[in-house]
Amino acid sequence: MLTFLKQERFLLLALVAAFVAYPLEHWMLHSGQAIALLAGLILIAFIVAASMRVAHHAELLAEKVGDPYGTMILTLAAVLVEVVILAIMMSNEASPTLVRDTIYSAVMLDINGILGLAALMGGIKHGEQSYNDDSARSYSVMILTAMGVSMVVPEFIPEAKWKIYSAFTIGAMVVLYTLFLRMQVGPHSYFFSYSYPEKRRRQVPEETPEPINLGLSIGTLVFGVVVIGALAEVMSKTLDLGLEGTGAPPVITAILVAAISAAPEILTALRAALANRMQSVVNIAMGASLSTVILTVPVMEAMALYTGQPFQMAMTPVQTVMIFLTLIVSAINLNAKPMPSKA
Repeated sequence: MLTFLKQERFLLLALVAAFVAYPLEHWMLHSGQAIALLAGLILIAFIVAASMRVAHHAELLAEKVGDPYGTMILTLAAVLVEVVILAIMMSNEASPTLVRDTIYSAVMLDINGILGLAALMGGIKHGEQSYNDDSARSYSVMILTAMGVSMVVPEFIPEAKWKIYSAFTIGAMVVLYTLFLRMQVGPHSYFFSYSYPEKRRRQVPEETPEPINLGLSIGTLVFGVVVIGALAEVMSKTLDLGLEGTGAPPVITAILVAAISAAPEILTALRAALANRMQSVVNIAMGASLSTVILTVPVMEAMALYTGQPFQMAMTPVQTVMIFLTLIVSAINLNAKPMPSKA
């Protein structure tokens, strides 16, 4: 028990921070803008610490079930953190473009940041790295479709019809995710895996994997998300007050939310790249982008329908161009030299 508590010290510190933050919330919000901003930044640090432990237990579960299920668990955990933070911040009357800007920032960070940085570091260490290009094609098509339906078409929907299109978007995302899940775990699951026989033969005898307590990992993961939600409740208020009148664009908050959810994924992807497992990098980066769109959008649209307050989901012309450029460049790079698919 003591060993477990020591391992989870960052999560426990985040819990203590939540217990301290709630009684002090009134004081932080009425002690000046500087205090509020500092408190918001400190709470963000605790949220990141808690999200790292959530990602760690998601990674343990992922190792137990293997790919492609493992990557699904990792990305779902990150998206769950993002949705919890977004839902709480939107309930506190945040910017109507927060959801759109967060999803946009997350996709750009996942593809350009995680995939780009991991490929660069892995390439420097190992040279050309192998992966299954079928996964890259599948992810790219699904991301493009999901973003087109949820974040491009809304620009052309009359404002009076937003509820109808929101309901359609929810249904479309559910159908897309169902189809993609069937692809990942069904007959085409080999699209998202790649075998490394030489690496396994060399390293398996030396590995001493961390023992996995399935129930404990699931319980800690859920507990961590609850702690993150509690911290986000206070953080959103202090951060909004701290940034008020500073001239900081609203997108700053969206970038922070995206970075919080992506931080554990970045470290996981970098470890995979340095271990010469490029397939895991592709699954994490592209899978996180797809999960962010296809899971966050229906939850937030459902929240909009429930509250009767629509969000601004249509991307700006600049955002649309940047997303399409990112997806085109990544598709060309990831499919530049097809690698043999291996189950």
